[in-house]
Amino acid sequence: MKNQNRLDSKQRMFMPFGMKLFFSYMILIIVPIFIFGYIANTILVDLYGKQMNTNLTGTMAQIRDNINYKLEDTQRLSDTLYFDESLPLEIMSYEEGWVSYQTTTKLLIPKFRQTVDSTNRKIWMSIYLKNETLPEIYNNDLSAADPLAKGKHWDLFHLRRIMDKPWYAEFPKEDYGKTVVWQQVEDDGRFGRISLLRRLVDTRNPLDLETIGFMRISVYLSEIFQSVDINKFGSGSMLLILDENNRIIYGSGENVPDMHSDYELMDVSRFTVLSESLPKLNWKMTALVPDTIIQQETRKINLLTIVICLASFVVVLLFALGVSRFFSKRVSKVVSILNLFQQGDFHKRFHYKGNDEFTMIAASLNRLGEQTERLIQEVYLTNLKKKQAELETLQAQINPHFLYNTLSSISRLAKFGQVDKQHQMVMNLAKFYRLSLNDGQTIIAIHKELEQTQAYLDIQQVKYGERMEVEFDIEPRIVNYMTVKLILQPFLENALQHAWRGDHIYIRVSGRMEEETDSIVFEIMDDGSGMPREMLKQVVSAMNAPGAQGSHGRGRGYGIRNVNERIKLYFGKDYGVQLYSTPGIGTTVHIRIPLERTAYQGKETLDSKWTG
Repeated sequence: MKNQNRLDSKQRMFMPFGMKLFFSYMILIIVPIFIFGYIANTILVDLYGKQMNTNLTGTMAQIRDNINYKLEDTQRLSDTLYFDESLPLEIMSYEEGWVSYQTTTKLLIPKFRQTVDSTNRKIWMSIYLKNETLPEIYNNDLSAADPLAKGKHWDLFHLRRIMDKPWYAEFPKEDYGKTVVWQQVEDDGRFGRISLLRRLVDTRNPLDLETIGFMRISVYLSEIFQSVDINKFGSGSMLLILDENNRIIYGSGENVPDMHSDYELMDVSRFTVLSESLPKLNWKMTALVPDTIIQQETRKINLLTIVICLASFVVVLLFALGVSRFFSKRVSKVVSILNLFQQGDFHKRFHYKGNDEFTMIAASLNRLGEQTERLIQEVYLTNLKKKQAELETLQAQINPHFLYNTLSSISRLAKFGQVDKQHQMVMNLAKFYRLSLNDGQTIIAIHKELEQTQAYLDIQQVKYGERMEVEFDIEPRIVNYMTVKLILQPFLENALQHAWRGDHIYIRVSGRMEEETDSIVFEIMDDGSGMPREMLKQVVSAMNAPGAQGSHGRGRGYGIRNVNERIKLYFGKDYGVQLYSTPGIGTTVHIRIPLERTAYQGKETLDSKWTG
């Protein structure tokens, strides 16, 4: 009676898991959702600000690099003249008349023209020479408002034309190879140009670099700053190039102030300001990005956070019976057991104290584990026996195939009365099958496989004589590893039967260890007739087709397929045979097996003919 009352009491106290979950939900879910939403919003806004700053900084750096590249490209043009060691000799020749004419037309003009023609941009190169015996050459109308508008060209002047110019007088002292100045001189500012200024010096006396001329290469600012594009920063932004006095030299954007206006007078309080220096010009690049862009994206993040929080709240309400910490703890145990089951471990058992759904789940999973473990053991033993039977069946198939071919050869020898060769072949055949039996083992050491292969070749040597040449190159360290029996002989047999294209054939058998893949690779190459692409495709397809044996059980490439199936059956799908062939050149077979040691760990000595 007491036991019945106790049972009735447990039944009355039973509370469905869903009810437990629902009552705990109101306290455990609502507050965390909104706290998480607030924290997530703060992190997202901060991340967006940092990401935007990183993107803008990267864009600025990219634009700076593009500008530096164009400046360096122009400087490279000047390098062709500055570092030309023959140029001082030509310029310092003060002979007038025919010598001066020859120097100008045959030497200087081609160099200047080649320098200008080596770029596809508009440039105006002006060369000022100290030697006044050389004539001035004007390739442009000096009265033109902007000579650079004509396109790329060059002019040759005497140095006295610029001796009194302030920019020439203030030019820095020469440091060989380094003194290069970018500056707006003359009317460069008026026409939106900038000039590269550089001396031409006589390097014959390194201690006293004499000025023999001067170079000025003018280019448009618009070409130098072509990559200064405000579209990369967003609507309402401005990208400005400022000189050393903070005057605006160049700009991109809808509201860019007038050129040469003072940047300090601009109101930048509504902008995020980023700057990047341009050391070669002694200028800087400044980007002004409106704060409204950041504010708009921040509002989007805030709205998205609110929507996600509300959606999460609604979803949790709808699935309240499926979410709780209490549920998670029990489900995690179930999941851990299922994961172990999935990995093949069915030994784990677990139990719940209580009287709810999880107790029934635990009991069911325990019974499932016990039954599955028993079934797996039964299936494993069955498959193991089946695998061994298949391997032995495939092994048995290949010996009759070889025996038939050898007996045919013995028959021909008997027919032609070649008794000695017939006797030798019979003895070699007996040796081959003695090695082939191998105490009934299908998995043997590699050195035994090599002995059996050599026995086969001894048989064929009687038949072919000097027409057959076989070379072995086997690494000694692989001989104590295991292999499936008879994986080399079928390919030698194929080569001798199908690869002949004359009265001689050469076959090379090599074996090496690949430590990076933990495998051994055998390679059998012949210089025979090879296979056409279509035939090779058919053989490979038949080789890789599981169980495919043609209409009569022995389709194209039977021996190849047999070896491939035996290797995969014993060692797994990652190993097997690969075939390559070129018509008129020959055929190469790759056989890959894993590194598996034999029980005998001693050092085996290879015949010298197997090691190359």
